[in-house]
Amino acid sequence: MNLSLYTVAAFLIIDTDGHRVLAKYYHPKSHPNGESKKLTTVKEQRAFEKGLFQKTKKAGGDIILYDSHLAVYKHSLDLIFYIIGDPSENELMLHSALVAFSDAVHMLLRNQVEKRGVLENLDLVLLCLDETIDDGIIVETDSTTIASRVSRPKADTSDIVINEQTLLSAYQTVKEKMQQRIGQL
Repeated sequence: MNLSLYTVAAFLIIDTDGHRVLAKYYHPKSHPNGESKKLTTVKEQRAFEKGLFQKTKKAGGDIILYDSHLAVYKHSLDLIFYIIGDPSENELMLHSALVAFSDAVHMLLRNQVEKRGVLENLDLVLLCLDETIDDGIIVETDSTTIASRVSRPKADTSDIVINEQTLLSAYQTVKEKMQQRIGQL
């Protein structure tokens, strides 16, 4: 029985042509079984991704056992999201992490989850992934929590404290001093 927190071996986003959009493979050194020797080179990773895409390119499924890896996947317009784990991992946990990530990305990108939108907002997508999975450990499965941690708060200039020497007040001070000096001439 596997009681390790390290449940995720990889996270992938592949487009409908089979090309990699995003790939993050986890090989934690502190894993109880030692560092994984599977899928360590780019050549192995590309071959794995190509074969996995061939098996999952048609919509309809959401879980597959491929090349001694458990793959949970979800189609979204022209992208396919994958979470890869060991065959002994809990499928429901992997699926809930994938759904939480996908829903958070949908919230952040305002339902424009397509290849172009993901590439334009890759920073948000990567932050979202990091909030969901940390070094192979699923840390969050609530999509609203993930989205709220990742979203950029709007700058509110009305809360500037007058006691602090901010850039705005420093500019005003310099401007007043310059006007006084010019007035003295």
